[in-house]
Amino acid sequence: MQQLRSEKKSSHTIRAYGVAARAFSTTSLPGEEALNWEKASAIPVRSFHVFVDPNNGRMDAWMNGLVDLKPATINAKIAALTHLLKWLGHTVPDWIQRPSRSRSLPKTLGRRELARLRKAVSQSEDPLAMPVSTLMLDTGLRVSELCALDIDDIDKEDLSALVIGGKGEKDRTVLFTKSSVDVLESWEPIREARIRVAGNSDLRAMFVSSRGRRINPRSIQKMMDRLADDSDIPKSRLSPHTLRHTFATGLLERGADLVTIQRLLGHSSIATTRVYLEIGDQTLREIYHRAQRSPPASEGADATVADVEASSELEGAPLERVVTES
Repeated sequence: MQQLRSEKKSSHTIRAYGVAARAFSTTSLPGEEALNWEKASAIPVRSFHVFVDPNNGRMDAWMNGLVDLKPATINAKIAALTHLLKWLGHTVPDWIQRPSRSRSLPKTLGRRELARLRKAVSQSEDPLAMPVSTLMLDTGLRVSELCALDIDDIDKEDLSALVIGGKGEKDRTVLFTKSSVDVLESWEPIREARIRVAGNSDLRAMFVSSRGRRINPRSIQKMMDRLADDSDIPKSRLSPHTLRHTFATGLLERGADLVTIQRLLGHSSIATTRVYLEIGDQTLREIYHRAQRSPPASEGADATVADVEASSELEGAPLERVVTES
């Protein structure tokens, strides 16, 4: 585990790798005594090196227990075991076959769904609904990054926020619009009141629960479920990640290049960002007809940016900042 932390793996990855390692370590070969984790963890290192040799059949037996899982899950478990074996000095055999998986397109909200969500947010009795939804749609933040956001990380004058220790422990700057600042300023008195009642004046979290504690991803998903019911959107289609994808596709539709989107989303590889190019036929038609109705860039560039800013609340992306800083 210490090795994984030194590689700056996320807590989620470390937990998943640990689960896979334990399952493999307690896999018995025919004729062997059944093992539990307590017994397996007591095996001396030299003996354990022989025990986990991928050529002794143990890896086959372990993989046979994965057949009912989804390809993505199987690949994740194989990646975890590969990491363990390499750390112990073994080479993963070439015959290990990783199942191919078709990359599904990101789920995004359509224009009508976004309008219904905006209405549900404006009518919600949860004071967190507006600032959380606005900031996620305006910045493309991951839900873990949103929860970790401190009030000191936000620069209202610069219309930006510093994401510290994002995925892969990478820091980055995200941009937002004036409408986000207005929403955050409306939220701050509620934040301060909750912290004061809880007697937790040292808390720097930007978003806090009714108990005066930093919010967590689970509570945000519960909020999304309530908003999904109120906006007549299937719960499976509304999640914090859906808002992140909606932010990214909004940038793409407005002409942002992939490198800019990659930087704003915090993707380590542009291959991850490239999936947004695989848009459906209906979306393609909508973009085409919208572009046909828009004035040429040379004649109406200023008006186009202004229009985007005017409609950015809970819907668009900070295009002006993207255009001028990319």
